[in-house]
Amino acid sequence: MYKSWWKILASVLVLYTVVGGLLINVPTLPILHESIRNLYFHVPMWFSMIVIYTVSVVYSIKYLNSSNENHDLVAVESVNVGLIFGFVGLTSGMIWAKFTWGDYWPNDPKLNSAAIATLMYLAYVVLRSSIDEEQKRAKISAIYNIFAYPVMVVLLFVLPRLTDSLHPGNGGNPGFGTYDLDSNMRLVFYPAVIGWILISVWLMTIRYRIRILENKNNQIN
Repeated sequence: MYKSWWKILASVLVLYTVVGGLLINVPTLPILHESIRNLYFHVPMWFSMIVIYTVSVVYSIKYLNSSNENHDLVAVESVNVGLIFGFVGLTSGMIWAKFTWGDYWPNDPKLNSAAIATLMYLAYVVLRSSIDEEQKRAKISAIYNIFAYPVMVVLLFVLPRLTDSLHPGNGGNPGFGTYDLDSNMRLVFYPAVIGWILISVWLMTIRYRIRILENKNNQIN
């Protein structure tokens, strides 16, 4: 039981986020209106994706240092979970963009960079599936992952700040926290970030355990 406390915490925080995100008052702002509630769901997806991609690159480095197959499995399953959160982040962002900017995909550097980063990690999955030999696959994908991670960071956090962007905190726009993330929203937003990050780690551990069982069954057969 004590080993599962963080899973219980994750479930409670996400449930609280869903209920609080829909019911707790939000500031009345032009253009955004009630759509600002998407902040509780859209932004935590990206936080979770970045954290789980960080786990992936750490275990790719560990694999290159140890050649431990389990490290490779953690790395690949972290990427798989990161892609799930990335796609949800893109989808929720498109819906939000439609309501606030009038288009599902406006020509915005942040959106374009997020799409490129997602495609880059999809290429990681394709690369792995194209190599049959296990050790070669693990080594090449680990090297790819190590180079992909800093490129992802540049795409999401550096390039959008160097040009005009519709997103808060980019292209000269103030961030949410500086003008409209009031105390009520903080009560939901911060637990949402923590809860979804924990959920992403939980999903990764589930996928990792499934992959371990599959490998054992394959060895037996």
